[in-house]
Amino acid sequence: MTSPDRIPRILVVDDHREIRDAVTRYLQKNGMRAEAAKSAAEMDAALKAGRYDLVVLDVMMPGEDGLSAARRLAADGGPPILMLSALSEETDRIVGLEIGADDYLVKPFNPRELLARVKAILRRAERPEPLAGRLGGRRLAFAGRVLDTDTRQLTQADGRQVALTTGEFRLLTALLERPRVVLSRERLLHLTTGREADVFDRSIDNQVSRLRRKIEDDPAHPRIIATIRAGGYSLAAEVREVT
Repeated sequence: MTSPDRIPRILVVDDHREIRDAVTRYLQKNGMRAEAAKSAAEMDAALKAGRYDLVVLDVMMPGEDGLSAARRLAADGGPPILMLSALSEETDRIVGLEIGADDYLVKPFNPRELLARVKAILRRAERPEPLAGRLGGRRLAFAGRVLDTDTRQLTQADGRQVALTTGEFRLLTALLERPRVVLSRERLLHLTTGREADVFDRSIDNQVSRLRRKIEDDPAHPRIIATIRAGGYSLAAEVREVT
């Protein structure tokens, strides 16, 4: 999280030198502290050595690709991610968002649009998670499970601990803050990513399916996250704070 008096620190990861250098220089020109890496391995070394507010990450890279690297970062609770890709297929964009990326931009792109998206992600990172306004910093019990909103640790009824990706955590907290409230797909997408849904956007449906596989006893017959016909989804459980 950045503060008003601190310059945002951005890590640009792209194996294409011209694109990597151009993006880095453009962000620097616009008042950000931008640094570059040409591979996932160099990204890991940079993240280990210092703290970054955002990673601009290319999808198509030799060695470990951007999707794999983004999945690792999201699972470890790393910094926000803006994916860059020459692939314009809808499924590629949805996959990137599902695994935890905060936004996705197709090459070639207008540098001003890149800057606008970077700033939007940084603004969202400044705001608390959807849950934090009312229930943040607490341990919440629901349907025999317990979520620690500080550590993002989910404990199942049998005591097993489940790792949540950033996207799964945001979705679960959005539902926990509004138990038994019907939330449309558009509302959930806005609450979890700040984006507006388009008519073909099914990323929330896929994210719900992934979360159900982690928290439901029988994902094929969910009892915690209910599907509301022509409505969206709802958390079908009471939520209480525990110590």
